[in-house]
Amino acid sequence: MTQKKDNASRIADNKKAAYHYFFEERYEAGIVLEGWEVKALREGKVQLTDGYVVIRDGELFLIGCQINALQTASTHVRPDAMRTKKLLMKKEEIKRLVGKVEQKGYTLVALQLYWKGGRAKAEVALAKGKAEHDKRSTIKDREGKREVERAMKERHK
Repeated sequence: MTQKKDNASRIADNKKAAYHYFFEERYEAGIVLEGWEVKALREGKVQLTDGYVVIRDGELFLIGCQINALQTASTHVRPDAMRTKKLLMKKEEIKRLVGKVEQKGYTLVALQLYWKGGRAKAEVALAKGKAEHDKRSTIKDREGKREVERAMKERHK
């Protein structure tokens, strides 16, 4: 399992993913991008909320990640904001993921995009969908933490 380093700067997060899924394992993958997409990422013109990963012919593809072109992008390029992007990982890792995804209930979810060493990377998680009661408990836990934080804040005033 590949770990990302702390010197990475975030581009976008998939905030809904933690609500809808339990994460089993996390992986780092490179992304094949076009020039206009890199420029748009640098400006933060990306939405990862609906991003998920599929496996086709032993390769990973990011679907649902929307990168909006800048107005100053080249005139000879026809930007497609919803273009499917290829993800780059080692063959052994992809084979492990294929085996796990074929198990019942597992899926691959894009968690975040970030810069690492001047290259765009995606954090991909092997995830299992939450049942409705799990989602309710997630909300209850989150609200409980907020109440504790508020109480601590009031106490320190």
